[in-house]
Amino acid sequence: MCQGGGPKEERDVTEDGVRAGPGAGLSKARVVREAVRLAATEGIDAVTMRRLGRELRAGAMSLYHYVANKDELLAGMLDLVFAEIEAPRVGGDWQVAMRRRSLSARKVLLRHSWAIALMESRTNPGPANLHHRDAVTGCLRTAGFSIEMTAHATWLLDSNFYGFVLQEASLPFYTAEELATMSGDVFLPLLPPEQYPHLSEVASAPLATGYDPAAEFAFGLDVILDALERLRGVPGT
Repeated sequence: MCQGGGPKEERDVTEDGVRAGPGAGLSKARVVREAVRLAATEGIDAVTMRRLGRELRAGAMSLYHYVANKDELLAGMLDLVFAEIEAPRVGGDWQVAMRRRSLSARKVLLRHSWAIALMESRTNPGPANLHHRDAVTGCLRTAGFSIEMTAHATWLLDSNFYGFVLQEASLPFYTAEELATMSGDVFLPLLPPEQYPHLSEVASAPLATGYDPAAEFAFGLDVILDALERLRGVPGT
């Protein structure tokens, strides 16, 4: 009896010596949620089975009862991210629906910037991922876009928010006030007008006009949506 119970007890002890029995409440959903939380706070490189085991107070090997491997874990994490993005409504005003979807995607991806490089790389997309993409396709097709133009529109809209969030996440400023301060203290001293007349002129604009970089995403999105509206119904080339 004692010999039979020994190995199981050993497996149920985490790396820090905390015993994790049946009451630990583990499930695939909990494991994936914890992985997403860890990636959002410390980056995707921090997500390892050993680290998840410590965070969940469970042995790392016990996690493989819920996710077969790292690839399945990543697919589940990305599915949670897709579930947070507002899917466009099929059958309504396509521009309103796709605008809401893009604004939602930007907001979600700013919280989960770790996911951007992975979202288009999965060969095993989860149900939330597929439902979201089906809604995007259905919204555009119902609005009158051809199959080819639907592909063009999807690539363009997705590239816009992926690229913008990557750029936005790396900027050294976040608000209009911070940009104005950096323009006056950092950028302008590097741009003497006699050497860089055009850059100097543009760099001084935030100081004079209160230019807000946060408005750039909506501006670019509206330009894209207006251009796609003119192409709606036109066969792709």
